[in-house]
Amino acid sequence: MVVKKKNPKVEALVLDEETLHMLLASLSVDGGHDGVRQVAKTLQCCLELKEPVQQIQQVKKAGLLLETLDEEQCDGEILGACLQTLALSYISLQAKNPLRRAITSALSSVPTWLQEQTITCLSKCLSDSLSDPTPDQYSHVVDAITACMDGFPLGERCVSKLLPEVLQFLHKGLREYLNQNRGIAGRHIAQAQLMHSCLAAVKTSMLVIQRCQGSISSAITIHQTLKDTLNSLLDCYISIITDEDFVQAVQSTSGMAIVLLIRSVMGSGDEVAFVVCSLLRSSVNGLDSAPVWIKKSCESLCTSARPPGVSLYLCHGALAMLSWKGSPAGPHWETLLLLVPNTLLDLDVSIKESSTVLLVVRVLMLWSSAALDCMQGQRALCALSLQQSFTGGSDLHRRLLEHIYSHWEHPLDGVRHQTCSLFRNLLLLHQHTISSTSESNPDSYVMELTQRLFQLDWHMRGKYGALGCLVDLYGARYLLQIQPPLPSHLLGLMSDQTLAPYASDLLEKLFISHKEQLAAEASTEKGTTAEDWMERWHRMWVTPLLQVLCSARVDETTYILDYFLPKLLRCSPSSLTHMVQALQDRLSCCKDSTGSRGALGALMTCLRAARSQGVIQTSAEGLCEELVPFSLVRQALIHKHDQVRMDALGLVCESHRSTEVLTSQEMDLIHHFLVPNLNSQSPSVRQQVVSLFKKMLCRVKDSMQLLLKRQSQEREQEQRAKDQQSISLYKEFLHKLCSKLFDVLLPGASFSKCIMSLHLLVLLAELFTFDAGPDGFALGEVVTSTYAQNVLYCVASNFMEVKMLATTLLWKLPLSALGLEEPDVMRGLLQAALDLSTSTKPFDSVTAAHLLNLLLHQPNLSMALLHCAQEQGFDFQHPSSLPQAPNVQELNTLSVVQFLLCCLQSEVSKAECCLLQAAASYPLYGRAHCITAVLRNLNTECLRHTEEWRRLVSELIATCYRLSDVVSPVVQSSSPEGLIPMDVGTVTDTSAGLQKILHEIQPRDTNDFFTCARELDTQNEEDQEETQIARIVSPDTSGEGYRVTAQMVLVCCWRSMKEVAMLLGQLCQSLPLHYTNDNTHTHPGLITEEQVACIGLYFRQQLLQSRHRGAFELAYVGFVRLTDMLCRSGSKVLQQLPACWLSEVLEEVKSSDPSSKLCATRRSAGIPFYIQALLSSEPKSSSCSLLKMTMRELITLAMPSANRNTDASTVPQVHALNILRALYRDTRLGENIICFVSDGMQAAVLGFTSPIWAVRNSSTLLFSTLITRIFGVKKGRDEHSKKNRMTGREFFTRFPALYPFLLNQLKEAAVSVESDSGQVKLHPSLFLLLLVLSRIYPSPMDGSSSPLGLAPFMPFIIRCGRSAVYRTREMAARALVPFVLITQVSSTVHSLLQELPQDPGPKIQHNYIHGTLLQVLFLLRSYQSESHRPLPAGNGIGEAVLQRMWLGSRKNTCVVTRGAFLDVLVCLCGPKISLLCDSEVNKLRQETLSLLLISTLFADNSPMSNLEPGSIQYMLSLTRIALSASVDIPELWGRQPLTTQLLERLLKCPEYEVRELVLERVLMRLKEEEDQKRTPAWLNETTLFTLTSLALHEGHPQCLAKVLQVLSVLSCNGELHWMDYVQHLSQDSFLLHLLTLAQRTVHSVELYCAVMTLLSQLVIQVVNSDPKGASMTCLSQWGALVCSSCSEEQHVEVKMMVANVLVNSTGTLLTSSELPLGLVSTVSLWSSLFMLLQDEDQEVRSSASDFIANAPTHLIRADVAGVTVCPPVALDVGVSLLCRLFELWKQVPAGVVALTEWLLGEEEGNEKACEDDASSLDEEDFLFEKGNLNLWAEPVQWVTLLHRHLISLILSSQQTRDSGRTDQEQAHQIDTLAFKARAKLVSSNQALDSLPVLPQFSCPMEHARLVLQQQRATLALDVLDTLKGEIE
Repeated sequence: MVVKKKNPKVEALVLDEETLHMLLASLSVDGGHDGVRQVAKTLQCCLELKEPVQQIQQVKKAGLLLETLDEEQCDGEILGACLQTLALSYISLQAKNPLRRAITSALSSVPTWLQEQTITCLSKCLSDSLSDPTPDQYSHVVDAITACMDGFPLGERCVSKLLPEVLQFLHKGLREYLNQNRGIAGRHIAQAQLMHSCLAAVKTSMLVIQRCQGSISSAITIHQTLKDTLNSLLDCYISIITDEDFVQAVQSTSGMAIVLLIRSVMGSGDEVAFVVCSLLRSSVNGLDSAPVWIKKSCESLCTSARPPGVSLYLCHGALAMLSWKGSPAGPHWETLLLLVPNTLLDLDVSIKESSTVLLVVRVLMLWSSAALDCMQGQRALCALSLQQSFTGGSDLHRRLLEHIYSHWEHPLDGVRHQTCSLFRNLLLLHQHTISSTSESNPDSYVMELTQRLFQLDWHMRGKYGALGCLVDLYGARYLLQIQPPLPSHLLGLMSDQTLAPYASDLLEKLFISHKEQLAAEASTEKGTTAEDWMERWHRMWVTPLLQVLCSARVDETTYILDYFLPKLLRCSPSSLTHMVQALQDRLSCCKDSTGSRGALGALMTCLRAARSQGVIQTSAEGLCEELVPFSLVRQALIHKHDQVRMDALGLVCESHRSTEVLTSQEMDLIHHFLVPNLNSQSPSVRQQVVSLFKKMLCRVKDSMQLLLKRQSQEREQEQRAKDQQSISLYKEFLHKLCSKLFDVLLPGASFSKCIMSLHLLVLLAELFTFDAGPDGFALGEVVTSTYAQNVLYCVASNFMEVKMLATTLLWKLPLSALGLEEPDVMRGLLQAALDLSTSTKPFDSVTAAHLLNLLLHQPNLSMALLHCAQEQGFDFQHPSSLPQAPNVQELNTLSVVQFLLCCLQSEVSKAECCLLQAAASYPLYGRAHCITAVLRNLNTECLRHTEEWRRLVSELIATCYRLSDVVSPVVQSSSPEGLIPMDVGTVTDTSAGLQKILHEIQPRDTNDFFTCARELDTQNEEDQEETQIARIVSPDTSGEGYRVTAQMVLVCCWRSMKEVAMLLGQLCQSLPLHYTNDNTHTHPGLITEEQVACIGLYFRQQLLQSRHRGAFELAYVGFVRLTDMLCRSGSKVLQQLPACWLSEVLEEVKSSDPSSKLCATRRSAGIPFYIQALLSSEPKSSSCSLLKMTMRELITLAMPSANRNTDASTVPQVHALNILRALYRDTRLGENIICFVSDGMQAAVLGFTSPIWAVRNSSTLLFSTLITRIFGVKKGRDEHSKKNRMTGREFFTRFPALYPFLLNQLKEAAVSVESDSGQVKLHPSLFLLLLVLSRIYPSPMDGSSSPLGLAPFMPFIIRCGRSAVYRTREMAARALVPFVLITQVSSTVHSLLQELPQDPGPKIQHNYIHGTLLQVLFLLRSYQSESHRPLPAGNGIGEAVLQRMWLGSRKNTCVVTRGAFLDVLVCLCGPKISLLCDSEVNKLRQETLSLLLISTLFADNSPMSNLEPGSIQYMLSLTRIALSASVDIPELWGRQPLTTQLLERLLKCPEYEVRELVLERVLMRLKEEEDQKRTPAWLNETTLFTLTSLALHEGHPQCLAKVLQVLSVLSCNGELHWMDYVQHLSQDSFLLHLLTLAQRTVHSVELYCAVMTLLSQLVIQVVNSDPKGASMTCLSQWGALVCSSCSEEQHVEVKMMVANVLVNSTGTLLTSSELPLGLVSTVSLWSSLFMLLQDEDQEVRSSASDFIANAPTHLIRADVAGVTVCPPVALDVGVSLLCRLFELWKQVPAGVVALTEWLLGEEEGNEKACEDDASSLDEEDFLFEKGNLNLWAEPVQWVTLLHRHLISLILSSQQTRDSGRTDQEQAHQIDTLAFKARAKLVSSNQALDSLPVLPQFSCPMEHARLVLQQQRATLALDVLDTLKGEIE
């Protein structure tokens, strides 16, 4: 994508009147040379012009005239006036104005003889501006000085001439900025402007000093004034660099200015380096060589109290302002070069802000470049100390690498990028220092470094950059020799979105370098052709790519297309042919795995990437016709997998050239894709479709313009005709596309189809417009009135996105399509909007807002409003008396807001009397929402009727306050839900109690109702009985009663509060502010400062005193808008409000206690939201002073102290902890909050030591937030994966204060853990400490002498394993694992085992033994998962375990430790690749088998009596050993007869936990061996009989389900023999048993699915063996069960099971010519399949669509035969297949009757019941009830599909005359169906006529239901009439 450069803003030259007249007078003097007079006239014309472009032209003309002037013929006076005009204009213009550049060019072009006079004039003008400017003019003058130095030689000479004055002015400006900075605290905009001005001044002073260095050196010894000025400038720089209120950019630039000034005064000798070294060391002694005045000024920098950033800024200055080219000039330069990195690295422990970290890394990168510059000179001239320091392995090199390892995972991209560059430069420095180096043979240091890099985990992003640097320096072959499978491994990592960019960059470097190396080798080797080495390159890079694309899951290969494949094709475009050929070969011979995109998808992916990169072009014959057949692209466009379809569509739509003409073939493919893919539930798919269609339509537009242009220029008639044909095709294509998109917008269309169609139509409207004119494509011709009405009715959708898109599209449709110019249509829509704004359904008010916004553009809206007001008897003042404005929208908006406000005021008045009536009849939030929505679209920059708007705004604010007063008592109650008596018995009780409570809490009451317990007055029972009425009568509905529920009242209140907040926030954010600054100038606006401040106080009250979460969360949204406006406003008063409010609330928090007005809930209610909004409004570019101040205050309050044990101290601590939690969670604070994480973590951990629950609770929440903030959100399913962890170096480098804190806390916790006393001693924060430490692990890159090493933690973690608390022991074991390097696992495990006793004894501590065994177990498992290789030989682990085998026997009385020891044995003996050597593991296995045989599990089969804690875990540990010996690897355990008996004994174990574990493992093993199609050897016949017996007698549901799943897998491999222990069973008997079991177990999803799966397999086997002899009773019962499992309310697992069953039975039952189930049952199964194809769950639909692969290919379309297609296509093909089957079965009349019943729908009685249920639901008004909705199915499309295929079936059967005859019973059925259809048609027409006007808005669900019923009846009658006609 080409980013266009932003054009600078051109402003005209504007001078004050006096100066303008003076210049015009001087230019009007008569006489002089013609050339001079011509210049004068040109400049005079320029001054008189107002257009900036014309002024530039005149200046350029004057410059050309000046070039031609002759010295002898020039008049000095007029020429001087011309130069004076140009110079004054130059100084007066703003920076970056093109007019200034034109004047620069004109002045630079003057002849040589005129240059001195020009300099004099320019110097005079500049001197005048320097003389006495006001503070507001400083920035302009600084810009003028900068412009003089920017490529303007005369300007440089001018500045040099005025050097003392310029430097004095710059000093004066900087001093003024320093003074201003002290007085604008809290005014962020002013601070930002001041920082920008200060930065510009410092940069300009540096530029002047740098360019005028020669003048300064020669004049400083003579002119004391210049010396004083430089001294003052130096003082200003030092003040800035030591003042932390300045932003980092200004301080860093000042650091450069200090070094530059010292260098300019002292020269470039060795003394300069010595002085800079002294400044870095903060040593005064080294300043003696500097001039006295420099030494005196710099002494303030050499104090111990200077900020740490000073050293950083000085280092930056030394590197940037001193020259490092060539060898160092002296020893002090070498010292400085080595001092800079050490100084920067010392800052690592004190840096907290991420911005400072970024600057440190940048400066280090700058240093490495400087060091390289030094080393690239003559190597012999470099000092030996430098060479030794830069060599790999040196102390400096090691420290720099540690810095890199600590920061290459930093959250900031800039830090990671600079770190990678620093690593590369370090390698280059190492190369330059060693005596010999070779790209192909790196030295030992680099090889060792490479090995350590490969040991790192691949989730570390820094690893990729480091390996990329090695590729750059040593080539790809170097890495490929070390890691040959590197390409495949990197491709496997491309499935992770976070790693894909890094892996693809490394892959790109690798394959480019490898290709270059292979080409270079081939050029030197004889006999090696290009095809040979390219084949090797393909095997290395292309073959693994194709393997991954074909076999991996689709979601795992998404990023290969985005990141990797385009790079590969750019590197080798010719490889596309190889890819296509390989994939086509695979397509013909291999079957794709389930879930993958397969060869077809991979082919589309490669072709799409190739076309988008321009590797292939579309030919006139077709799309890629020379590479792949056209039919493959059509198949891919309707493929089952979303990404395959998207890649195919991308292949069609994307092109390297935006002007490539769309061929007719591509148009056909787009139409082929469109309809089946509109109804996609996946948002990502919809987004991709819209994006690709946009690219395609842009191609159409751009190529259309090219065709028109070419047609106007082309002379050949043939080419012109061809272009005209393309244009006609375009028009036809777009018209057809629009028609298809409009056609699907019918009532009842699914959300996904509506959203997709509307998106594409809006896209068409934006690119082509819906005009009906002759120009363009005339898309307006497509838009009929019906289409426009359907779009309008989409506004009534419950989905917000549909509403918004429909409204947007309506604005773009032709005005005549909707007919809004007709008054009746306008009034109808307006009345519908007004009615919806008072609906009790919240989404209706949103619909009303969209309708009103649609009507705002209509000129007759005001009259329609007046008409509506008159009909309602409303006193509405129509603004017709106002003068007509050209902007109709403003008047309409004013009218609508006034009308809605009048309605709202009236309704608020009524609500003040009776809130119940308001909640039930006219909820207040709808009006407020409509007002907000209408105002949101108002352009407030050009309002004409400002007085009316000001009055309206004042009324709006006042009404908002009134509305809030009405509803706030409910939402501000401590329990608004409990406030209303919901548990009373009758409607009467509810209404009466509700009315009385609401009367009690009216706003005019005091607030003690919420702070004190208060009971309702129940003494006067007679009065109470009188108020108990079933329905409250509304005075506005002529006595009609209404039903009110507590839910309606609560929704009314909290939504009203929400809309008040939104409206007030909108007013503050969008309306111009009326304010006056310093009593000088008034800025007119619509909202005043006082009103804004009052709104802020309103939000403050809502946020600080509300208890209801909905109330303060919604107030927070509006308050955020207000705070954003305050910071951006021009009012000084409002700019200071956030800081003022923040100080006030912090003081309240400090002094808060239980009696405070602040709301003291467990999460502090809205207080965190209030502070969060204030802080997040602070600009990120500022110094963040408010954030720093707030965090310091809050952390001080959050830290526990000895004197805080009272309520008065507890409440502030709880508030502080809760506020900190909110701030750490706020992403808008970004990296600015990271520097306070250490303090927050300490507060959270120490908070656990508090005896008060509230403090501990808030500490828990804060700790959880900090864990997420530090380690990020969970990156993977495994919470303990290294993806969710951080190296110790990185963690403690980023948070150094946590190292001593965590270590000290762990020491304290470990002391309390000892369990010798038998008492449980649990340190409060131990769990938190172990949780944090478990997320830290050592890196292989860590050195042995790291100051932040993890070794000190290990003894204390091991000690925590002795705790008497089980969970603590487990956490200690888990925390120990990451602290042990993989190379230290064996030694650590051995030492832990040695601590265990070898024999039982009386003083054994089992807690200690258990904790040690857990640590051993976790270490061994971690080693297994990460290394995949045995432990080092001679580790002694096997011997140590053998010596302690008693721990697994009955000698050990503790079953918990016995089980833990057995788990260790499983870890050592269980894997196929053992951790020990063969001899050790064999001996250990034999001993383990002996333990197993004498254990409780195999001693007897009776249940364990008196189960003690841990017994089941012990039994499961024994079971795992037995499973390893009998199922997993029986061949490695030996003793074959024994191992074969183990499995049978396990299956008969009395404990169900054991049986369940055994069955799970057996099932898993069977699935692993599923491809072998035979019974495995480890499963003997006796075990099979045991399994079939368990299927009959197992009592535990989970175990029974597992047994049946095992039998299902086994039955696939062959027919089983069913046994009931010793009795043989027939298959029919077992079938009946399963049928009975299935009918009994419907409630258990897992068991039911298992039963039905096995039952279905047996049914298929029975039918396959004997189609006619199968029991029809069993088959019909099975068919009924299958059909009943497809209903909408069934679990997804059940429907998935049924889908698989139906797919597997397609060939046997559904499409069999024998009809084994009979016609009725078979049609019922087809009905179930079609129901699943329309299910809401995407996986269910996808699974059901696989039936096509099993269908007979001769009965379905050729293009889908044997192909997996998307569900819409599968549904169409399925219905077509069923119709073909009716013909095949000779059952056409019966089939037509059956399908017509589907078409007609459910029985009339059922429909009536549904209708009654719907009406009753409406009456109850359950606002949030969803019910069983299917948002994907489209009944209208379904009945249309059925009708189309039915008509086709009838017609085709009539032609063949061989499809069966219609008997008398079928004729009777046809007549009955016709009668029902006519009755249904009549009833639906009558019901539609009875609906109110515009029912699509008032009752859309009922209207859609009736329209569907009408269409069903109509289409059914059409089918029946056609059938009768064919019969007759």
